[in-house]
Amino acid sequence: MPQINILIADDIFSNLFLVKSIIENAGYYCKAVTNGKKLIEELKKEKYDIIFTDIEMPVMNGIETVRYIRTKLKHPYCNIPVIAITARNKYDFSGKITNAGFSDIISKPYSIEKFKTVLDKYVKKL
Repeated sequence: MPQINILIADDIFSNLFLVKSIIENAGYYCKAVTNGKKLIEELKKEKYDIIFTDIEMPVMNGIETVRYIRTKLKHPYCNIPVIAITARNKYDFSGKITNAGFSDIISKPYSIEKFKTVLDKYVKKL
């Protein structure tokens, strides 16, 4: 199986550390950045298979980031799975997430099971 590269963005260090640890412990390579602008810059430099991004970040938030990916980047990057990670209630916010172009959402409290389920779902499609 080829290496799966995952990129995550969150402005809160403890969240970045937690999500990065979960993903790496699941056996995937993971790079972390602190905002959407840095995520876009990194995506232009390296190939990533899945993106996890917080919704509320300074500089460029998650919604702005996914819209940029979907409208400004060329294939295959415009189709990369982008999963929202947020403290907001998944059910109250899911319409806005889908309309923005996110592939999925993981809401707090974060758990290994939530990430494993989402990772399994999107890794199978690669």
